[in-house]
Amino acid sequence: MKSILSFTFSLLWGGVMAWGQTATPVAKDSTPVTKDTVVPKKDKYGLRVGVDLFKLSRSFYDSNYRGLELTGDFRLTRKHYLAVELGNEKKTVQEDHFNFTTNGSFIRVGFDYNSYENWTGMNNQVYTGLRYGFSTFSQTLNSYSIYYPNSTFPSPLITPNTEFSGLTAHWAEVVAGVKAELFSNFFMGFSFRLNYLISEKKPETFANLYIPGFNRTYEGRFGVGFNYTISYLVPLFKVTVKDAATLEKERKAKEAAKAKKMEAKLAREAKKKR
Repeated sequence: MKSILSFTFSLLWGGVMAWGQTATPVAKDSTPVTKDTVVPKKDKYGLRVGVDLFKLSRSFYDSNYRGLELTGDFRLTRKHYLAVELGNEKKTVQEDHFNFTTNGSFIRVGFDYNSYENWTGMNNQVYTGLRYGFSTFSQTLNSYSIYYPNSTFPSPLITPNTEFSGLTAHWAEVVAGVKAELFSNFFMGFSFRLNYLISEKKPETFANLYIPGFNRTYEGRFGVGFNYTISYLVPLFKVTVKDAATLEKERKAKEAAKAKKMEAKLAREAKKKR
């Protein structure tokens, strides 16, 4: 009897131990495994519109000037931008012996090339560009006096108030400037311009000493310009920037395809000669 009880107890104890081993799960590491991923760089493409603060502010402190210039550019490639500027100017100039007023509109169209290498997420520009400019305007001779070198009394002031309308001018510009992103999609910039007058229509008895969009001519074909802008970029889409390895791979693939095409062409020509 005692041996039977011992056997039964041993059997039950072995079953409990076996159940415990199968019921207790093996602890596993619950820490998620993260993989290193590189987020591809993307450049913003869109329309950037702005205003020339120099002309706008000058209209408030200079009683002889009224002007407004709107600017815009559209990104074509990673480095190239299509650019346009348009506006209106009215300026009265007082010289030693005459006073005149120029009033008209202008447009400049061209492109910019950005030479600045941006870091990830940056959209700054250090650029050069070319423009074609066109202006249509009028000149009003407000007053003038005839200069007499040996006159004792001052020359009388003549006020004809003669307006010459339907005047035009064409010119080319070389542009250099900077645009810096202050915060998301807002930019501040400035540019310098060297202008060359291609052609102009001027009055028979008066010169175009000031042309809207071109500035002073100094009775010659060269002029200079400057603007100080604030602008906003309207993002339309983004383009992934390819890394150096991808660009090199694509270059080699293009060269291989070109070599294969040339090889096929030479084979066809050799076949024709047989």
